[in-house]
Amino acid sequence: MKRILLIDDDINLAKVIGYQLRKNGFEVVTSNSGRDGLRIFNEQKFDIVITDIQMPGITGIDLLGEVRRQDKDVVVIIITAYGSIENAIEACRLGADDYLTKPFGQEQLMFVIEKVLRLRELQQENSQLRRQLQGKYRFENMIARSSKMEDVMRFAGQVAQSNATVLILGESGTGKELIAKAIHFNSPRKDKPFVTVNCPSIPDNLMESELFGHVKGAFTGAIRDRKGKFELADGGTIFLDEIGDLKEDVQAKLLRVLQEREIERLGESHPIKVEVRVVAATNKDLDKLVRKGNFREDLYYRLSVVPITIPPLRERKEDIPYLVEFFIQKYGEGRSLEVDPAIFPALQNYDWPGNVRELENAVERALALSQDDAISSVSLPTQIFTSDKNADEMNLNISDADLSMEKFEKKLIVEALNRSGGNRSEAARLLKIPRHVLSYRLKKYGMN
Repeated sequence: MKRILLIDDDINLAKVIGYQLRKNGFEVVTSNSGRDGLRIFNEQKFDIVITDIQMPGITGIDLLGEVRRQDKDVVVIIITAYGSIENAIEACRLGADDYLTKPFGQEQLMFVIEKVLRLRELQQENSQLRRQLQGKYRFENMIARSSKMEDVMRFAGQVAQSNATVLILGESGTGKELIAKAIHFNSPRKDKPFVTVNCPSIPDNLMESELFGHVKGAFTGAIRDRKGKFELADGGTIFLDEIGDLKEDVQAKLLRVLQEREIERLGESHPIKVEVRVVAATNKDLDKLVRKGNFREDLYYRLSVVPITIPPLRERKEDIPYLVEFFIQKYGEGRSLEVDPAIFPALQNYDWPGNVRELENAVERALALSQDDAISSVSLPTQIFTSDKNADEMNLNISDADLSMEKFEKKLIVEALNRSGGNRSEAARLLKIPRHVLSYRLKKYGMN
């Protein structure tokens, strides 16, 4: 039950409003002066404060300021006479959620209360989602066990604190957007918008409007004014994904935005100032495109103030067991799953042309196909095991009697323990599996 503090020096009106609120399921505490109302607010917890503006002593505006100083989450609704709407508008500017003009009926009262409560719930949900995003994209929560990825994360963490333009380079599927989001959500701009523009997906004739917006009538089909992505990202970060696909005419206009920090909507002649951090990404060789004349050299230098190169998965294979475990948790729907250690050598021998995205898809596929609580080679894509490297390594001299996965696993484990002198952590490293997976297999096979 929501608790409401109702403050109005008109005793009869306060009784009527209090009765209407109680009839609609609210718990109501009434006060007939600003000073007494403030005392009650300091002593008790309320969800909503409804206060008249014109009161002797402490006015509704004074009360609003003190309430907001103590509790930014409580909903405040102002009551004002019809001739004093300016005061109510000023109160909203100072932090009130809405206002009611006298006289008002029960339906209008309930409509305003329900509206501001729903708006506050949405604001709280957005704040919670933003906190979850900030936690999700914390650098320390990202999987980077290889030295190359540790270097990338460390450098990106330093860059995040600045306003410098960043150019993220890397093959498709390496996680360029993930790094861009991490930079934003670990920066002073984290509470402002993060706006993504996927350059290849936008038709050439709409790109300028998409980036900079347009006014009504600027072109056929422009039936209303529309803000572009740069305006929507004002105060935050705009992520220009696959910037290498941007056409030359738009490149020139983007260069001007980076230089002047202002945009012009299509069909409008006056510039609009924007304060946006630009993070761009591409899987193309921009140096090569510049030499061919397909990408502006001056724009390239503007974008690559701070370049960050993400290594492909084949150069950070130490991360594979941890990525597999992460994707199992992501797609496993709470199932208790184990990974057959015998598959890890194959996973690490495979070159992963699709990088982390391909590995994620492979794990999701394996989870969908696995019939028990283990992921084995049977449920993984066949190309992983038929690659040149894995085909060579699988050409083993094993007798028919020993041709079973369990015996093969036991031999691998024994060999790793022998080489490590019985050290389980070292044996797990040799097998390229997490230590807890090795412990599970030892227990399963009675090898403790």
